[in-house]
Amino acid sequence: MRASLRAPVSTLTKTIKRFAMDTPSRRTTLTIALCFIVALIEGFDLQAAGTAAAGLRQTFALDPKMMGWVFSAGIIGLLPGAFFGGWIADRIGRKKILIAAVLLFGVFSLSTAYVSSFSGLLLVRFMTGLGLGAALPNLIALCAEAVGEQRRGTAISIMYAGVPLGGALAAVVAMLFPEHWQTTFIIGGLAPLLVVPLMMVLLPESNAFRQQQNSVNPTRTSTGQALFGEGRASVTLALWLSYFFTLTVMYMLLNWLPSLLLEQGFSKPQAGLVQMLFNIGGALGSLLGGVLLDRCNGIKVVLFVYTGLLAALGGVGLSVGIIPMAIAGFAAGLFVMAAQLVLYALAPPSYPTSVRATGVGAAVAIGRLGSVAGPLAAGQILAAGAGTTGVLLATSPGLVIAALTIISVIARSTSLNVSMNKAKA
Repeated sequence: MRASLRAPVSTLTKTIKRFAMDTPSRRTTLTIALCFIVALIEGFDLQAAGTAAAGLRQTFALDPKMMGWVFSAGIIGLLPGAFFGGWIADRIGRKKILIAAVLLFGVFSLSTAYVSSFSGLLLVRFMTGLGLGAALPNLIALCAEAVGEQRRGTAISIMYAGVPLGGALAAVVAMLFPEHWQTTFIIGGLAPLLVVPLMMVLLPESNAFRQQQNSVNPTRTSTGQALFGEGRASVTLALWLSYFFTLTVMYMLLNWLPSLLLEQGFSKPQAGLVQMLFNIGGALGSLLGGVLLDRCNGIKVVLFVYTGLLAALGGVGLSVGIIPMAIAGFAAGLFVMAAQLVLYALAPPSYPTSVRATGVGAAVAIGRLGSVAGPLAAGQILAAGAGTTGVLLATSPGLVIAALTIISVIARSTSLNVSMNKAKA
Protein backbone atom coordinates (compact mmCIF):
# COMPACT_ATOMS: atom_id res chain seq x y z
CA MET A 1 0.00 0.00 0.00
CA ARG A 2 2.80 2.41 0.97
CA ALA A 3 4.69 1.58 -2.23
CA SER A 4 1.61 2.24 -4.35
CA LEU A 5 1.11 5.63 -2.67
CA ARG A 6 4.79 6.55 -2.84
CA ALA A 7 4.96 6.14 -6.65
CA PRO A 8 2.25 8.69 -7.59
CA VAL A 9 3.49 11.15 -4.95
CA SER A 10 7.00 10.87 -6.36
CA THR A 11 5.70 11.32 -9.91
CA LEU A 12 3.68 14.39 -8.90
CA THR A 13 6.71 15.91 -7.18
CA LYS A 14 8.87 15.37 -10.27
CA THR A 15 6.19 16.84 -12.53
CA ILE A 16 5.88 19.97 -10.39
CA LYS A 17 9.65 20.36 -10.35
CA ARG A 18 9.90 19.95 -14.14
CA PHE A 19 7.18 22.56 -14.68
CA ALA A 20 8.70 24.95 -12.14
CA MET A 21 12.22 24.63 -13.52
CA ASP A 22 11.24 24.70 -17.18
CA THR A 23 12.89 28.03 -17.95
CA PRO A 24 15.45 30.28 -16.28
CA SER A 25 12.87 33.07 -16.00
CA ARG A 26 10.47 30.71 -14.22
CA ARG A 27 13.22 29.67 -11.81
CA THR A 28 13.92 33.32 -11.10
CA THR A 29 10.24 34.11 -10.54
CA LEU A 30 9.82 31.13 -8.23
CA THR A 31 12.89 32.04 -6.23
CA ILE A 32 11.85 35.65 -5.69
CA ALA A 33 8.19 34.74 -5.01
CA LEU A 34 9.04 32.09 -2.41
CA CYS A 35 11.67 34.31 -0.81
CA PHE A 36 9.08 37.12 -0.63
CA ILE A 37 6.65 34.78 1.15
CA VAL A 38 9.35 33.77 3.64
CA ALA A 39 10.26 37.44 4.18
CA LEU A 40 6.58 38.21 4.78
CA ILE A 41 6.40 35.51 7.44
CA GLU A 42 9.74 36.64 8.90
CA GLY A 43 8.43 40.19 9.21
CA PHE A 44 5.32 38.85 10.94
CA ASP A 45 7.37 36.85 13.45
CA LEU A 46 9.86 39.69 14.03
CA GLN A 47 7.00 41.95 15.15
CA ALA A 48 4.97 39.25 16.92
CA ALA A 49 6.42 39.76 20.40
CA GLY A 50 5.95 43.51 20.17
CA THR A 51 2.32 43.31 19.08
CA ALA A 52 1.58 40.66 21.74
CA ALA A 53 3.51 42.48 24.48
CA ALA A 54 0.45 43.47 26.53
CA GLY A 55 -0.86 39.90 26.63
CA LEU A 56 2.56 38.45 27.46
CA ARG A 57 3.03 40.99 30.25
CA GLN A 58 -0.30 40.11 31.82
CA THR A 59 -0.07 36.32 31.41
CA PHE A 60 3.46 36.00 32.82
CA ALA A 61 3.22 38.95 35.26
CA LEU A 62 6.22 40.63 33.66
CA ASP A 63 7.60 43.96 34.83
CA PRO A 64 9.21 46.28 32.24
CA LYS A 65 12.69 44.89 32.94
CA MET A 66 11.54 41.30 32.37
CA MET A 67 9.68 42.36 29.24
CA GLY A 68 12.90 43.88 28.00
CA TRP A 69 14.57 40.50 28.38
CA VAL A 70 11.83 38.89 26.29
CA PHE A 71 12.56 41.31 23.45
CA SER A 72 16.32 40.98 23.93
CA ALA A 73 16.22 37.16 23.83
CA GLY A 74 14.96 37.24 20.26
CA ILE A 75 17.47 39.90 19.21
CA ILE A 76 20.35 37.97 20.80
CA GLY A 77 19.30 34.92 18.78
CA LEU A 78 19.45 36.94 15.55
CA LEU A 79 23.19 37.54 15.87
CA PRO A 80 24.59 33.98 15.78
CA GLY A 81 21.74 32.95 13.48
CA ALA A 82 22.76 35.47 10.81
CA PHE A 83 26.46 34.65 10.98
CA PHE A 84 26.31 30.86 11.17
CA GLY A 85 23.34 30.67 8.78
CA GLY A 86 25.47 32.29 6.11
CA TRP A 87 28.65 30.39 6.97
CA ILE A 88 27.03 26.95 6.83
CA ALA A 89 25.09 27.83 3.67
CA ASP A 90 28.36 28.41 1.81
CA ARG A 91 29.19 24.79 2.54
CA ILE A 92 25.96 22.85 2.10
CA GLY A 93 23.66 25.20 0.17
CA ARG A 94 21.41 28.24 0.57
CA LYS A 95 18.19 26.27 0.06
CA LYS A 96 18.92 23.69 2.77
CA ILE A 97 19.79 26.27 5.39
CA LEU A 98 16.84 28.49 4.49
CA ILE A 99 14.43 25.57 4.86
CA ALA A 100 16.03 24.60 8.18
CA ALA A 101 15.82 28.21 9.38
CA VAL A 102 12.13 28.54 8.44
CA LEU A 103 11.38 25.23 10.15
CA LEU A 104 13.25 26.39 13.26
CA PHE A 105 11.52 29.72 13.70
CA GLY A 106 8.17 28.17 12.80
CA VAL A 107 8.40 25.50 15.50
CA PHE A 108 9.53 27.90 18.22
CA SER A 109 7.14 30.69 17.28
CA LEU A 110 4.33 28.16 17.62
CA SER A 111 5.83 26.99 20.93
CA THR A 112 5.63 30.55 22.27
CA ALA A 113 1.85 30.20 22.45
CA TYR A 114 2.13 27.23 24.80
CA VAL A 115 5.02 27.97 27.18
CA SER A 116 4.13 28.27 30.84
CA SER A 117 7.20 29.84 32.46
CA PHE A 118 9.34 32.93 32.05
CA SER A 119 12.50 30.88 31.45
CA GLY A 120 10.67 28.83 28.82
CA LEU A 121 9.50 32.04 27.16
CA LEU A 122 13.08 33.33 26.96
CA LEU A 123 14.26 30.04 25.45
CA VAL A 124 11.63 29.90 22.70
CA ARG A 125 12.18 33.56 21.80
CA PHE A 126 15.95 32.99 21.55
CA MET A 127 15.44 29.95 19.31
CA THR A 128 12.92 31.86 17.18
CA GLY A 129 15.49 34.62 16.76
CA LEU A 130 18.13 32.06 15.81
CA GLY A 131 15.96 30.83 12.93
CA LEU A 132 14.96 34.33 11.83
CA GLY A 133 18.60 35.39 11.84
CA ALA A 134 19.71 32.41 9.74
CA ALA A 135 17.01 33.03 7.13
CA LEU A 136 17.87 36.59 6.08
CA PRO A 137 21.39 36.16 4.60
CA ASN A 138 20.15 33.21 2.58
CA LEU A 139 17.12 35.12 1.32
CA ILE A 140 19.48 37.86 0.17
CA ALA A 141 21.97 35.43 -1.41
CA LEU A 142 19.28 33.44 -3.24
CA CYS A 143 17.66 36.56 -4.72
CA ALA A 144 21.02 38.11 -5.61
CA GLU A 145 22.13 34.95 -7.41
CA ALA A 146 18.79 34.37 -9.15
CA VAL A 147 19.14 37.41 -11.42
CA GLY A 148 21.78 39.24 -13.39
CA GLU A 149 23.76 42.13 -11.98
CA GLN A 150 21.46 44.70 -13.61
CA ARG A 151 18.40 43.48 -11.68
CA ARG A 152 19.97 42.46 -8.38
CA GLY A 153 18.79 45.48 -6.41
CA THR A 154 15.23 45.16 -7.68
CA ALA A 155 15.08 41.44 -6.86
CA ILE A 156 16.30 41.98 -3.30
CA SER A 157 13.98 44.96 -2.79
CA ILE A 158 10.93 42.97 -3.93
CA MET A 159 11.86 40.17 -1.54
CA TYR A 160 12.53 42.44 1.42
CA ALA A 161 9.31 44.41 0.96
CA GLY A 162 7.71 41.37 2.57
CA VAL A 163 9.29 42.19 5.95
CA PRO A 164 7.47 45.48 6.71
CA LEU A 165 4.28 44.08 5.17
CA GLY A 166 4.55 41.06 7.47
CA GLY A 167 5.01 43.39 10.43
CA ALA A 168 1.84 45.23 9.42
CA LEU A 169 -0.04 41.92 9.26
CA ALA A 170 1.12 41.09 12.79
CA ALA A 171 -0.34 44.39 13.98
CA VAL A 172 -3.64 43.61 12.21
CA VAL A 173 -3.85 40.17 13.84
CA ALA A 174 -3.16 41.71 17.25
CA MET A 175 -5.98 44.22 16.69
CA LEU A 176 -8.40 41.49 15.59
CA PHE A 177 -7.62 39.28 18.60
CA PRO A 178 -6.75 41.69 21.42
CA GLU A 179 -7.68 39.22 24.18
CA HIS A 180 -5.91 36.23 22.63
CA TRP A 181 -2.22 37.03 22.22
CA GLN A 182 -1.50 33.35 21.54
CA THR A 183 -3.23 33.66 18.16
CA THR A 184 -0.39 35.82 16.84
CA PHE A 185 2.19 33.13 17.61
CA ILE A 186 -0.01 30.28 16.37
CA ILE A 187 -0.39 32.00 13.00
CA GLY A 188 3.28 32.98 13.01
CA GLY A 189 4.23 29.36 13.68
CA LEU A 190 1.85 27.52 11.38
CA ALA A 191 2.51 29.74 8.34
CA PRO A 192 6.22 28.85 8.02
CA LEU A 193 5.52 25.17 8.67
CA LEU A 194 3.03 25.18 5.79
CA VAL A 195 5.50 26.93 3.48
CA VAL A 196 8.35 24.47 4.14
CA PRO A 197 6.92 21.70 1.89
CA LEU A 198 6.48 24.21 -0.95
CA MET A 199 10.09 25.30 -0.55
CA MET A 200 11.31 21.71 -0.59
CA VAL A 201 9.52 21.03 -3.87
CA LEU A 202 9.61 24.36 -5.71
CA LEU A 203 12.53 26.45 -4.48
CA PRO A 204 15.56 26.00 -6.76
CA GLU A 205 19.06 26.02 -5.33
CA SER A 206 21.25 28.87 -6.51
CA ASN A 207 22.84 28.13 -9.88
CA ALA A 208 25.96 30.01 -8.84
CA PHE A 209 26.31 27.83 -5.74
CA ARG A 210 25.74 24.60 -7.70
CA GLN A 211 28.32 25.56 -10.30
CA GLN A 212 30.83 26.39 -7.60
CA GLN A 213 30.19 23.05 -5.86
CA ASN A 214 30.54 21.15 -9.15
CA SER A 215 33.88 22.73 -10.01
CA VAL A 216 36.95 20.49 -10.04
CA ASN A 217 38.30 21.99 -6.81
CA PRO A 218 35.44 23.64 -4.90
CA THR A 219 36.83 26.41 -2.73
CA ARG A 220 36.97 25.95 1.04
CA THR A 221 38.29 28.87 3.05
CA SER A 222 38.45 29.82 6.70
CA THR A 223 36.08 32.47 8.01
CA GLY A 224 38.91 34.97 8.37
CA GLN A 225 40.06 34.34 4.81
CA ALA A 226 36.49 34.59 3.53
CA LEU A 227 35.96 38.00 5.12
CA PHE A 228 39.41 39.57 4.98
CA GLY A 229 41.43 37.59 2.44
CA GLU A 230 42.20 38.50 -1.18
CA GLY A 231 41.94 42.23 -0.52
CA ARG A 232 38.46 42.09 1.03
CA ALA A 233 39.41 43.55 4.43
CA SER A 234 38.57 47.15 3.54
CA VAL A 235 35.28 46.17 1.89
CA THR A 236 34.23 43.99 4.82
CA LEU A 237 35.00 46.69 7.39
CA ALA A 238 33.23 49.33 5.27
CA LEU A 239 30.13 47.13 4.98
CA TRP A 240 30.17 46.45 8.71
CA LEU A 241 30.34 50.15 9.58
CA SER A 242 27.55 51.06 7.17
CA TYR A 243 25.33 48.20 8.35
CA PHE A 244 25.93 49.00 12.02
CA PHE A 245 25.16 52.72 11.87
CA THR A 246 22.23 52.41 9.46
CA LEU A 247 20.47 49.71 11.49
CA THR A 248 21.22 51.63 14.69
CA VAL A 249 19.04 54.45 13.38
CA MET A 250 16.42 52.14 11.91
CA TYR A 251 15.79 50.22 15.14
CA MET A 252 15.99 53.37 17.23
CA LEU A 253 13.09 54.73 15.17
CA LEU A 254 11.17 51.45 15.26
CA ASN A 255 11.37 51.31 19.06
CA TRP A 256 11.37 54.95 20.13
CA LEU A 257 9.44 56.95 17.53
CA PRO A 258 6.07 56.86 19.37
CA SER A 259 7.74 57.82 22.67
CA LEU A 260 9.67 60.66 21.03
CA LEU A 261 6.44 62.01 19.57
CA LEU A 262 4.64 61.82 22.91
CA GLU A 263 7.51 63.75 24.49
CA GLN A 264 7.02 66.45 21.87
CA GLY A 265 3.38 66.82 22.93
CA PHE A 266 1.59 64.72 20.32
CA SER A 267 -1.33 62.51 21.41
CA LYS A 268 -1.26 58.72 21.35
CA PRO A 269 -3.53 58.50 18.26
CA GLN A 270 -1.30 61.02 16.48
CA ALA A 271 1.82 59.06 17.44
CA GLY A 272 0.14 55.88 16.16
CA LEU A 273 -0.69 57.59 12.86
CA VAL A 274 2.92 58.69 12.36
CA GLN A 275 4.16 55.20 13.24
CA MET A 276 1.79 53.70 10.67
CA LEU A 277 3.00 56.15 8.01
CA PHE A 278 6.59 55.34 8.97
CA ASN A 279 5.92 51.66 8.19
CA ILE A 280 4.11 52.44 4.94
CA GLY A 281 7.03 54.60 3.91
CA GLY A 282 9.34 51.72 4.82
CA ALA A 283 7.51 49.31 2.52
CA LEU A 284 7.79 51.78 -0.37
CA GLY A 285 11.40 52.56 0.51
CA SER A 286 12.35 48.90 0.31
CA LEU A 287 11.25 48.95 -3.33
CA LEU A 288 12.69 52.38 -4.06
CA GLY A 289 16.21 51.59 -2.87
CA GLY A 290 16.70 48.53 -5.04
CA VAL A 291 15.09 49.99 -8.16
CA LEU A 292 17.16 53.18 -7.96
CA LEU A 293 20.36 51.21 -7.45
CA ASP A 294 19.68 49.16 -10.59
CA ARG A 295 18.85 52.18 -12.75
CA CYS A 296 21.04 55.01 -11.46
CA ASN A 297 24.61 55.72 -10.45
CA GLY A 298 25.25 53.96 -7.14
CA ILE A 299 27.10 56.84 -5.47
CA LYS A 300 24.33 59.30 -6.40
CA VAL A 301 21.73 56.89 -4.98
CA VAL A 302 23.61 56.65 -1.67
CA LEU A 303 23.95 60.44 -1.44
CA PHE A 304 20.25 60.90 -2.22
CA VAL A 305 19.06 58.27 0.26
CA TYR A 306 21.25 59.28 3.20
CA THR A 307 20.73 63.02 2.63
CA GLY A 308 16.99 62.36 2.53
CA LEU A 309 17.22 60.38 5.77
CA LEU A 310 19.11 63.16 7.56
CA ALA A 311 16.55 65.71 6.34
CA ALA A 312 13.65 63.49 7.45
CA LEU A 313 15.15 63.08 10.92
CA GLY A 314 15.51 66.85 11.10
CA GLY A 315 11.83 67.10 10.21
CA VAL A 316 10.89 64.68 12.99
CA GLY A 317 12.84 66.77 15.48
CA LEU A 318 11.54 70.18 14.37
CA SER A 319 7.92 69.59 13.25
CA VAL A 320 5.28 71.09 15.54
CA GLY A 321 2.05 70.15 13.72
CA ILE A 322 0.65 66.72 12.95
CA ILE A 323 0.68 67.20 9.15
CA PRO A 324 4.39 68.11 8.85
CA MET A 325 5.20 65.43 11.43
CA ALA A 326 3.24 62.83 9.44
CA ILE A 327 5.17 63.79 6.30
CA ALA A 328 8.47 63.62 8.19
CA GLY A 329 7.60 60.23 9.68
CA PHE A 330 6.67 58.84 6.26
CA ALA A 331 9.90 60.20 4.77
CA ALA A 332 11.98 58.78 7.63
CA GLY A 333 10.53 55.31 7.05
CA LEU A 334 11.00 55.57 3.30
CA PHE A 335 14.63 56.70 3.41
CA VAL A 336 15.84 54.48 6.26
CA MET A 337 14.42 51.38 4.55
CA ALA A 338 15.80 52.49 1.19
CA ALA A 339 19.21 52.86 2.83
CA GLN A 340 18.96 49.36 4.27
CA LEU A 341 18.02 47.93 0.88
CA VAL A 342 20.99 49.63 -0.76
CA LEU A 343 23.22 47.87 1.78
CA TYR A 344 21.55 44.51 1.22
CA ALA A 345 21.97 44.87 -2.54
CA LEU A 346 25.64 45.88 -2.35
CA ALA A 347 26.87 43.18 0.03
CA PRO A 348 26.39 40.06 -2.19
CA PRO A 349 28.53 41.21 -5.16
CA SER A 350 31.31 42.18 -2.75
CA TYR A 351 32.11 38.49 -2.18
CA PRO A 352 32.70 35.54 -4.53
CA THR A 353 30.09 32.76 -4.65
CA SER A 354 32.10 30.42 -2.41
CA VAL A 355 31.97 32.84 0.55
CA ARG A 356 29.00 35.06 -0.39
CA ALA A 357 26.55 33.90 2.27
CA THR A 358 29.31 34.09 4.91
CA GLY A 359 30.07 37.70 3.95
CA VAL A 360 26.42 38.72 3.84
CA GLY A 361 25.67 36.86 7.09
CA ALA A 362 28.53 38.58 8.91
CA ALA A 363 27.37 42.01 7.71
CA VAL A 364 23.78 41.26 8.76
CA ALA A 365 25.03 40.10 12.18
CA ILE A 366 26.94 43.37 12.66
CA GLY A 367 23.78 45.20 11.66
CA ARG A 368 21.93 43.29 14.36
CA LEU A 369 24.41 44.67 16.89
CA GLY A 370 23.30 48.09 15.70
CA SER A 371 19.68 47.05 16.23
CA VAL A 372 20.56 46.47 19.89
CA ALA A 373 22.72 49.58 20.25
CA GLY A 374 20.19 52.01 18.74
CA PRO A 375 17.35 51.59 21.25
CA LEU A 376 19.80 51.41 24.18
CA ALA A 377 21.62 54.57 23.10
CA ALA A 378 18.34 56.44 22.63
CA GLY A 379 17.25 55.45 26.13
CA GLN A 380 20.51 56.68 27.65
CA ILE A 381 20.36 59.99 25.76
CA LEU A 382 16.78 60.59 26.88
CA ALA A 383 17.67 59.66 30.46
CA ALA A 384 20.43 62.28 30.34
CA GLY A 385 17.79 64.91 29.54
CA ALA A 386 18.85 65.65 25.96
CA GLY A 387 15.32 65.11 24.65
CA THR A 388 14.18 64.25 21.15
CA THR A 389 16.53 66.74 19.52
CA GLY A 390 19.51 65.21 21.31
CA VAL A 391 18.57 61.71 20.18
CA LEU A 392 18.19 62.71 16.55
CA LEU A 393 21.35 64.85 16.51
CA ALA A 394 23.31 61.91 17.90
CA THR A 395 22.43 59.84 14.83
CA SER A 396 23.94 62.28 12.33
CA PRO A 397 27.66 61.35 12.62
CA GLY A 398 26.88 57.65 12.28
CA LEU A 399 24.80 58.19 9.15
CA VAL A 400 27.56 60.28 7.57
CA ILE A 401 30.05 57.48 8.31
CA ALA A 402 27.63 54.91 6.86
CA ALA A 403 27.21 56.91 3.65
CA LEU A 404 30.95 57.47 3.19
CA THR A 405 31.88 53.85 3.83
CA ILE A 406 29.29 52.43 1.44
CA ILE A 407 30.40 54.94 -1.21
CA SER A 408 33.91 53.55 -0.79
CA VAL A 409 32.54 50.05 -1.50
CA ILE A 410 30.84 51.27 -4.69
CA ALA A 411 33.95 53.16 -5.80
CA ARG A 412 36.13 50.08 -5.28
CA SER A 413 33.69 47.87 -7.20
CA THR A 414 33.59 50.37 -10.08
CA SER A 415 37.38 50.55 -10.16
CA LEU A 416 37.68 46.75 -10.28
CA ASN A 417 35.14 46.51 -13.11
CA VAL A 418 37.04 49.13 -15.14
CA SER A 419 40.31 47.26 -14.60
CA MET A 420 38.74 43.95 -15.66
CA ASN A 421 37.27 45.51 -18.81
CA LYS A 422 40.66 46.99 -19.74
CA ALA A 423 42.32 43.62 -19.20
CA LYS A 424 39.77 41.93 -21.48
CA ALA A 425 40.31 44.58 -24.14
